[in-house]
Amino acid sequence: MAKISKLLVANRGEIALRIMRTAHEMGIATVAVYSEADRLSPHVKFADEAVCLGPAPSNQSYLVADKIIEACLRLQVDAIHPGYGFLSENASFARKVKEAGIIFVGPSPQAIEIMGSKLAAKQAVSSYNIPLVPGTEESISDVEFAKAKAKEIGYPIMIKASAGGGGKGMRIVNSEEEFEEQMKRAVSEAISSFGDGAVFIEKCITSPRHIEIQILGDQHQNLVYLFERECSIQRRHQKVIEEAPSAVVNPVMRKAMGEAAIGVAKACNYYGAGTVEFIVDEHLNFYFLEMNTRLQVEHPVTEMITGKDLVREQLWIAEGKPLSFTQEDLHLHGHAIEIRVYAEDPKNNFLPDIGKLHTYQRPQGPGIRVDDGFEEGMEIPIYYDPMIAKLIAHGATRQEAIDRMIRAIDDYRITGIQTTLDFCRFALTHQAFQSGNFDTKFVERYFSPEVLESVFTQEEKQLLAALAVEFFEKEDAKRNPKIPIATSTNWPNRLI
Repeated sequence: MAKISKLLVANRGEIALRIMRTAHEMGIATVAVYSEADRLSPHVKFADEAVCLGPAPSNQSYLVADKIIEACLRLQVDAIHPGYGFLSENASFARKVKEAGIIFVGPSPQAIEIMGSKLAAKQAVSSYNIPLVPGTEESISDVEFAKAKAKEIGYPIMIKASAGGGGKGMRIVNSEEEFEEQMKRAVSEAISSFGDGAVFIEKCITSPRHIEIQILGDQHQNLVYLFERECSIQRRHQKVIEEAPSAVVNPVMRKAMGEAAIGVAKACNYYGAGTVEFIVDEHLNFYFLEMNTRLQVEHPVTEMITGKDLVREQLWIAEGKPLSFTQEDLHLHGHAIEIRVYAEDPKNNFLPDIGKLHTYQRPQGPGIRVDDGFEEGMEIPIYYDPMIAKLIAHGATRQEAIDRMIRAIDDYRITGIQTTLDFCRFALTHQAFQSGNFDTKFVERYFSPEVLESVFTQEEKQLLAALAVEFFEKEDAKRNPKIPIATSTNWPNRLI
């Protein structure tokens, strides 16, 4: 059984910090890697040692596997944790790490390879009686054959990149007339995004929910599922709000989805932390979508409702230890919601809004957790994902978690850039979210920039209140000169 004494985190920002904190609690020394753009980042300061990988662009820094492995060998690092994104689902990287005699904190390269291809994943799980969306079982290139298959399945259908993710290489086709053009676009985008033009066809579920199951497996063939996460509120096929458990999953459905997720893991001899994603239709039928062979961005909501530190479990599994608990030990504790605080402008089609964090003050209080990688005064670099932070709220009930999250959003102070905070507040207060009756088309159905026009920050509300007080006192003073008039110099003491 291996022992990890020094861990290199091959990532940046909030996930690098989050991993290092658990490592420090376990007495494991940490090594940060960084690009020139991230030299002053908190994850660099927090680590015991830090190595500059190169210039800001990720293909010259965070994606250069050989530089990361060389740093490990030079600094006598025992293990690499890849976080998520970058090289976390790169089978070639995982293989190189193992060949260098370094522990890869994640699954085997073979498991990453199988689940990295949506087609290979579907073929692997086909013998485990796991519900699959009707579609082709192999890639298609012949347009006429593809058209015939689409007609057989029934429109609308989706053309999807086998190596895809994040909505890239994906096209919805509503009729045969538009099939050929959409297929060309899907193949072209798949090649440019993933270097792989393989595409396949699936039936399009018109009002889908996106629900995923967190699993953990050790290297002794023990597997557990840590319940579900609801991830249906998305923009551009990427998640913005997640919660656990889902408002629509009952115990029978939860058990069925959990057991299906375990079947997916068994299909590729999985160990480590992983997430099995399902698409759920309006009748609550669920179908296997894909498996993410890494830690998810939204893992904190699972930690909040189970009391388990998923990073700690990952490190123990990587050392060869058996899981520290069984399925029977797991119980739901309350409800948790996570919002992703992006440096994006919801009023401008969620376009990234890069700039300086002039003000950055985190919310606090009962049941509130903030995972972030920035400090006040820092610049948001243009080279990476625009997520600033993850804000998580936990409560005894779903409504308590919602109420706490709304309060935390109101307490979050960010100036200098536009963020998704106002959008998230809008979504959480919307009747569809409150009732639990929503799907992945929430933004399309309910959101328009105009709904945020009347949303003010706490400072703006206080200023408006102070101005209102001054206005009415002036009006009263006109009628009664003996009443003193409030002035701007004493506004701070009069704020409501």
